[in-house]
Amino acid sequence: MAQPTPEPMPGRVVAVHLSAGHVFSKSTSPFIEVVEGLGVRGDAHFGATVQHRSRVARDPTQPNLRQVHLLQQELLHEVGRIGLEVGPGDMGENVTTCGIDLLALATGTRLKLGPAVVLEVTGLRNPCAQIEAFRPGLLQAVLERDEEGALVRKAGVMCVVLVGGVVRAGDTVAIDHVPERLRPLQPV
Repeated sequence: MAQPTPEPMPGRVVAVHLSAGHVFSKSTSPFIEVVEGLGVRGDAHFGATVQHRSRVARDPTQPNLRQVHLLQQELLHEVGRIGLEVGPGDMGENVTTCGIDLLALATGTRLKLGPAVVLEVTGLRNPCAQIEAFRPGLLQAVLERDEEGALVRKAGVMCVVLVGGVVRAGDTVAIDHVPERLRPLQPV
């Protein structure tokens, strides 16, 4: 008789971060409150419409697809092995995770954080020159090419909030829903 396939272990939240100002790195907090359709209360990117300064300059009426930024701790370890010291929150993420491959998710995947919060993945964070200004060599470390030569962005995923609540370090991160039509992640 075949053994049942065990359920995959959920990931977990390593740390949470926010910043009221448009700065590159975010400060670690004991918890963050995420609000449905708006993002992280008290964070510079909180809002129904786009809050990223360059995107506001182009069209301030765009929907905010970058309400919450998640980054996997495994990337921090990876860049640390090549001599780049980067800690949780340093790359501007709101939630540092571990144990879940964020970059392997499809657009529209829903993640459940802790007992209540549900986020929907909208796409990849597009690394910019601020990363290089923060730590020389980091931009190259978070960009690579796959076997076909396509650019691979490793600086985390962006999400919108479907169900709000509080997120703390130690909360679980689990895949709550996978869309029927799998769409690869693209920069947002």
